This record gives sequence, C-alpha cells and structure tokens, in this order.
Amino acid sequence: MKATKIIYALSVAGTLVLSSCGSDFLDTPTDSRVELDNNEKLKMLLSSSYPLNNYGWPCELMSDNMEDNNAPDEEGMRYNLRPYDRGDDEMFRWDVCVSNTSSDSPSSIWESHYHAAAGANAVLDVLDKWEKEGKLTDEQLAIKGEALLIRSYCHFILAQVFCHPYRGDAVSETLLGIPYIKKPETTVKPDYPRGTLKETYDNIRADLEEGLPLIDNSIYEIPKYHFNKAAADAFAARFYLVVRQYDKCLEHCDAAFGGPDVDPSTMMNTIFKQLGNFYYISDFGKYAQGSDKARNLMLIATYSGSFRHYAGGTRYGVVRDALNSTIHGSSPAWSSFKFKLSNGKGGTFTMHPCFNGACGSNGKAEYGNYFAGNISEQFEITDKIASIGYAHVTRSEFTTEEVLLTRAEAKLFLGDINGALADVSIWEKARRDSPSAEGEQDRFVDLTIDNIRKFYVDKDPGYGIAKTINIDQICPSNWSISSPEEMGMLQCIQHFRRIEMIHTGMRWFDIKRLGLEYDRKIGKDFVDHLGIFDERKAVQIPAEIVAAGMQQNPRITDDMNKLQPKDAVVRVY
Repeated sequence: MKATKIIYALSVAGTLVLSSCGSDFLDTPTDSRVELDNNEKLKMLLSSSYPLNNYGWPCELMSDNMEDNNAPDEEGMRYNLRPYDRGDDEMFRWDVCVSNTSSDSPSSIWESHYHAAAGANAVLDVLDKWEKEGKLTDEQLAIKGEALLIRSYCHFILAQVFCHPYRGDAVSETLLGIPYIKKPETTVKPDYPRGTLKETYDNIRADLEEGLPLIDNSIYEIPKYHFNKAAADAFAARFYLVVRQYDKCLEHCDAAFGGPDVDPSTMMNTIFKQLGNFYYISDFGKYAQGSDKARNLMLIATYSGSFRHYAGGTRYGVVRDALNSTIHGSSPAWSSFKFKLSNGKGGTFTMHPCFNGACGSNGKAEYGNYFAGNISEQFEITDKIASIGYAHVTRSEFTTEEVLLTRAEAKLFLGDINGALADVSIWEKARRDSPSAEGEQDRFVDLTIDNIRKFYVDKDPGYGIAKTINIDQICPSNWSISSPEEMGMLQCIQHFRRIEMIHTGMRWFDIKRLGLEYDRKIGKDFVDHLGIFDERKAVQIPAEIVAAGMQQNPRITDDMNKLQPKDAVVRVY
C-alpha cells in the first residue's frame, strides 16, 4: 500500500482565512507531516480527531436555563453585576458573538468541529486509496466506521448550532445548511457552498448509516473515548429523534442498551450514593466522567473554561425561573420535598434531594449562579512555577440517561404511552438511591399517567417548566399526539431532559426542535422574545468566516417583528 501524506489544512475555518501562498507550499512535505502508512497511525490520528472545544456554555447562555441578575426580579430588585466576559453579553442577547473567540465560543465550535472532521477525512482518503488497491481488512473497516461516525457527528453538531432545526425535507430544502466537507483540503481559500439544510442532513444520515455497522469495539484500548457501538447507536437515536423517525430512534435506543429486553435501570448514574465522599467539585467531576461508569457511553475531553463562567461570573446564571425549573425544580414525583431558603427572607423551594449537581453556588442566595458537578474543571498544569496551563471539561457526550429519555419520547409518539411511563419512571427512581434521601422514601410519589397530566397540563406548574410545545409546526410528522395525557407525558420528558442535561447545551437543541418560545428580561427595562421560527435560533456564522466569503445567516426582519408579542421590545438586526 502506498504511503499517503496528510496535507489537509487546519480546518474549514483555517482554510477560509489563510492568505494566498501558492500550491507549492502545500505540496512540499515538512518535518511535521505524518505518513499514514499503517493501521496504528490511522487510529492515532482518529484519537485526536474529536472536537477539542465545548459547545455547552454558549448554548446554555442562549437557552432558558439562564437568567440575567441585572434584570428586576418579582420584587423589582435588580443588581449591577458583571459578566465573565463581553461574549456572554452577546450570546445571552442572541446577538452575533464578536467579542469572544475562546474555547467556549461559536468561533471555537466552528473551528474545532471542522478540524475534527478534517482528521476523519484524512483517514477516509487513505482508506479509499487502499480499498482501490485491494479489499480492506476487518480492522481497517472498523477504522473507516469510526471516521465516518466522527465526520457525521461533527457536521450534526455544527448544524444544530449554526442552522435552523430540521423541518422536514420540503421546508429544509429552502433553509441554509452548512458546508459538508468530505475530502482533505489541498488548496488555499477553496469555495465552500453551504447548500441546503436537507442536503446537510442527507449527508449526515449517509455517513451515519454507512459507518455504524462497521464499528468494532475490539480495536480500541478504551472504547468510551471513541465511537464505540453503544455510543454510535446513541448518536443514531439522537439523530432520528431530531428528524422524527421514531421507529428508527427506538431501534437504536434499544441497541445502545444492548437489546430491547435489557434492563437499563442497572446503567443509571450511581453518583447519588457517593455524594458524601466528595470534598472538591473536581472530585465530583472525576467520578461522574469516569470511563468505568456504565452510564457514560462516550467521553470527549475538551478545552473549556465553562466552569469559570459559572463560578466567576455573576450577571448570568441558573437563578430565578431557570433555577426553579431545573436544580430547584418540582415534579409529580418529588413535589412534597420542601427546603428553606438560606437568604434570611423565609420561604421554601422544592428540589429533588438527590439532584446530581446541586453542589456549588457563586454569589448570594437571592442572586448569583448555581452550577452542577458535570461542569467541573480538570486543570492541566504546563508550568508549575508560573502556575499556568489549560482548563479542561470532559463531556459525557452520550449517556444512558439521554438514551432512556429519548426512548421514552420515541415510544410516546409511536403510541406506547405506558412504555414511555416505564422509562421516565426508571430515570426518576434511579435518583432516589442516595444517603440524602434515607428515611424520606415515603415522600416520593411514583409517576402515573394521571399525576403527570395533572402536574403539567391541568394546572400550570409555573417557572416556565411547561412551555407550549410546537414540534408539529417545526417538523411535520406521520406521528403526532393530541390527548392531555400524551401532552403531559411529552412535557414530563422534556422537563426531565432539561434537568438531566443542564450545562451540556442540549437544552438549546431541544428548544429549537420542539419550537419553544419565551421572553427574556435583559437589564433594567428590556424584554426580548424568542419566537417559534426566530431567525436567531440559527447562531450566526463566525465573523472571520463571513469575512472570508461564507454566506451568513439571515437575521430578523420587520415582517418577523409582527410575529412577536405586543408587550415585548424587539430589536431589529
């Protein structure tokens, strides 16, 4: 087999901003180039071809999981608190982010995911040439499967962030996609058309469906740092949930657990039993993000300072309605758990005694920021004397809890409301197993179709927990729900997903695909409204990419303003 040199550029982001330098430079081998001439080198390259940056923080800022402490509360009290940086101001306002290009910004999401896809393309290019020379071995086919999954996943995340939600083939043909890169880059400043959203999803699907059957866990030393079989099925389930193919979604959820008859209750988070053993928040993170934990299907180590935004900035945080609908949230199963406020003003709040992340707060009880252990930072010291290094946050990118709640939603739309109830009950009961709940088991209430309907439908639970779900307006489907019992179950599933995946950015993706809308208080007297079809749900392409010639996302027009509530102040872009 011929040795092939990696000559792809840094990424789409990099190639779009490189100055013209001629093709001779690209064609000249340098000492830093690696010859991909055996399986081990291909696997080593794929090991470094996972996104290095984290989409969690900017997506959380845009979601209803965050509030502005500088806006008046119910008593008219407001504060004068600083954000962590100006980029936080821009993302919270759904503005174009131009003040931050760090590891937790739209620019870094774009660059790192295209960079990872470029590594996968380099491997696929080598395998394609080898395949033309002869049949690939089983190990090489497995390597190809991982590369295809990486490329599919990277473009999927880019589409979730920078595009509108998938809206079915007909409407998606009218919406902008993102460049889907399938070949290593060999030219300077190539032209990358964005294509349509349908084309983007067709390519994501094609890579996913080709790569998944090729995955073989035996080629990995630590499978959970790669697209192992369970993680690949979890990704497929997430994809089919977004495109509303619930039959395929259910199939891959079952496969991620090992089969439809496997009991997933044995794969839930066990951290609730360990809460008394943690002294530092980093201890919580080390345990939660362990590769030995059954609930972690795939882990991605990222460069991220997101923990510092939560622990160091106080203007935007998980407070007020965002707090009372997540960390301090009630549900039909634990509404009787009341805890006293610690701010000296009296009053109580409701919270699950085994919530998996209520372990830190920044600021005072009436303002500040609460943060969960899944955002805990692991610091890599590069110079002990200067005390400098890199901040890391490991993402549990695919978990059994996400798969379980995804399966519940698929079952619901397929007409199996009792199956959906069984799955949400597994999730809820797994959280009771904690020393903090000892002697309190009789205060839990088992979930039923009736008490779920009463909590989410018959009476508004408040705090924005049960927003109107407009999923059929976003993406029409052959499967729909209509009864109060079914709507209550869907509200319960989206609420539990919100609690489970706080800080991960996944709530923003759910807001888009479910067609949720909400008002946002910003500062002293400004109220903005995010509509069902709001243009700002597609994050603007990074400024440096637009400057290099990429077509940018449209922004709100006067016609769009007419769709906003009359009592909301709306900015025109």
